[in-house]
Amino acid sequence: MHCPFCTAKETKVIDSRLVGEGYQVRRRRECIECHERFTTFEGAELVMPRVIKQDGSREPFNEDKLLNGLHRALEKRPVSTEQIEEVIHKIKSELRATGEREVSSHFIGELIMEALKRLDKVAYVRFASVYRSFEDIKEFGEEIAKLGEH
Repeated sequence: MHCPFCTAKETKVIDSRLVGEGYQVRRRRECIECHERFTTFEGAELVMPRVIKQDGSREPFNEDKLLNGLHRALEKRPVSTEQIEEVIHKIKSELRATGEREVSSHFIGELIMEALKRLDKVAYVRFASVYRSFEDIKEFGEEIAKLGEH
């Protein structure tokens, strides 16, 4: 690790701690030459599959899109930030577990709906209504009825 102050090539680690619920390591470092201290964060780089959209185009997986969709569905619902982060982590793990280089946006949408169904039924119906493009109140009612069966 190069020193960000004097660009020396040698630094030493003074302290290491787990952060981000154990998914990152925070390291305090000191430059051997100028003795300045700085912090680095280390995390695993896990490759996410590319997303095949409905129009056939492909794009990199975008965690921000996932987060925004969940936030919209969960707006004003009694769900903690930790629960949302857990859902995101679980969905990303499921995507990586497929072992595929590409997955369809439909597959991701289904993963989100399953997670929301377990987390908050109102948020599930909100997301499903947009995701499945309900055309009328009848389709909305049918989806709510399915929830009652589970």
